[in-house]
Amino acid sequence: MKKLIQTLKNIWSIEELRSKILFTLMLIVVYRIGAHIVLPGVNPVALAQTGGKGSGNPMLDLINTFAGGAFNQASIFALGIMPYISASIFMQLMTVLVPKFQKMQKEGDSGRKKINQMTRYLTVAVTLLQASAYVTYLKQTHGTALMAGFASYFWLSTVIILTAGTLFVMWMGEKITDKGLGNGTSLIIMIGILARLPQSFTQELVAKSSPAGQILIFIVEIVILIAIIMGCVLLIQGVRKVPVNYAKQIVGNRQFQGARQFLPLKVNSAGVMPIIFAQAIMFLPTLITLGRQSEISRMFTDHRNIIYMLIYSVVVIGFTFLYTALIFNPKQIAENLKQNNGFIPGVKPGQPTADYIGNIMDKITFPGAILLALVGILPGIAQRLGVTQGFSTFFGGTSLLIMVGVILDTLQQIETQLLMRQYDGLMKSGRIQGRQTTSAVQY
Repeated sequence: MKKLIQTLKNIWSIEELRSKILFTLMLIVVYRIGAHIVLPGVNPVALAQTGGKGSGNPMLDLINTFAGGAFNQASIFALGIMPYISASIFMQLMTVLVPKFQKMQKEGDSGRKKINQMTRYLTVAVTLLQASAYVTYLKQTHGTALMAGFASYFWLSTVIILTAGTLFVMWMGEKITDKGLGNGTSLIIMIGILARLPQSFTQELVAKSSPAGQILIFIVEIVILIAIIMGCVLLIQGVRKVPVNYAKQIVGNRQFQGARQFLPLKVNSAGVMPIIFAQAIMFLPTLITLGRQSEISRMFTDHRNIIYMLIYSVVVIGFTFLYTALIFNPKQIAENLKQNNGFIPGVKPGQPTADYIGNIMDKITFPGAILLALVGILPGIAQRLGVTQGFSTFFGGTSLLIMVGVILDTLQQIETQLLMRQYDGLMKSGRIQGRQTTSAVQY
């Protein structure tokens, strides 16, 4: 406890770190306030009476989760940061699949600025489409909550406000990244997810309070949740270290001694992307049936269904290998090692090195994919064991992986600031590894 207090004092004594923390907290508070401001023309009391607390649609519930409940509350931030995430994922895939974008990415800062600018323009287009669809959703499901006096210009005003709200959230995320602490977009998503935790925790506690003997089950659930979080930390931070030797170099009149380093190959290089893609695939049957209740649509929207879990796991494993193959290029790594006079002991430079790295990557990706699939179906397993639907989402899936990854990323930045000023780190042994070194995906 004394060590913790001293660490907090060290953090607060660093002026730059203190200002970053306060700036980040200020923008987070602004975001949470905006998430409770209802759109003009919507009666919040009538909205709650028409079922504004939940949509019942798994796809919309997922959007509501990332928006911190703003979607179901018809807030000015109802779409949250999701349009920007969709645009970023699309542009990330383009930099892998399209040679023009690959060349642009290799141009350095100028190329990244061009890609970021294109991502912003794409975000506007995606937001306009989603905002128009959201207006239709409000009219169909919460028509009685819309004020008649706003009917003539409700569509136009809502689309403009939602687009402006998403762009403002995107701006806050970029400002947090530049002047605050951690990755701003990731923090905004995490705060939206955590905003549901108190209510879900309370609902689960109330459900397990009667009869009184079930309170022990609630304690066991908390212990299991902590164990799952620890497992996710291991999954995110797990790496296979491949030894790399560097030959002696002569630059001018100076000779530089060769060094022995390690090439860290991540067990989960794909991050949370396979789960996101798998969820999108699992939503397709519902979209094809246009939301009509059928045996297939019910099966693909019930996370507790055994068949759903099996199909979902197979899709996650498949996407893990596919996305890892897209973002991980053994030939490029082998070429970089060769250009820097580096080599793996016992392996010839060039294509043999690429084959060796690719073979190791395939071996460690398989267990990583299985563990990722297990994390994805844990909420359904928790529901089958009696955990309430809201609280079960914290036992795995996208929400848990994002929260763990963002927290590790933020703690790593804090530790870096402490070590730069010769303070002790946050851990007695080793250093915290954030997603910069353990995940290929940044939000």
